[in-house]
Amino acid sequence: MLKNYRLLFPLCLFVCGLGFVAGDIVQFTRVAEAQASNRVFELRTYTAHPGRLDDLHTRFADHTVGLFERHGMTNIGYFSPQDSPLAENTLIYVLAHDSRAAGEASWAAFRADPDWQRAFEESRRDGPLIESVVSVFMDPTHYSQMM
Repeated sequence: MLKNYRLLFPLCLFVCGLGFVAGDIVQFTRVAEAQASNRVFELRTYTAHPGRLDDLHTRFADHTVGLFERHGMTNIGYFSPQDSPLAENTLIYVLAHDSRAAGEASWAAFRADPDWQRAFEESRRDGPLIESVVSVFMDPTHYSQMM
């Protein structure tokens, strides 16, 4: 019986070691794919008109996010600043595109989509939502873990 316990500890170490090695291999593969990819990211910052941020969030949640996917954009994340004054009027988000040209084509298709045009007009019944938009296309650095 004691012999079985002596084998159990080295076996557990071996299995845990395999798990760490497998995790490192997966991580290495993800980084290599990101570096080999032409994929670009787009950081967009929207400043809403006073009192319209909740309406902007509603439009994104109910319409925009799904329409982005429909037109080949990958939703990475949507963010609200924590600190004032940006917390009262700012939406920040990141999209991924296969390339900058693909991103520009996706935006053109998105803007021409009748579902988007309907949602856009409906959300502006009480006036425009957005005061300004800043868009920055970005490439991941060689040490980034973005895929």
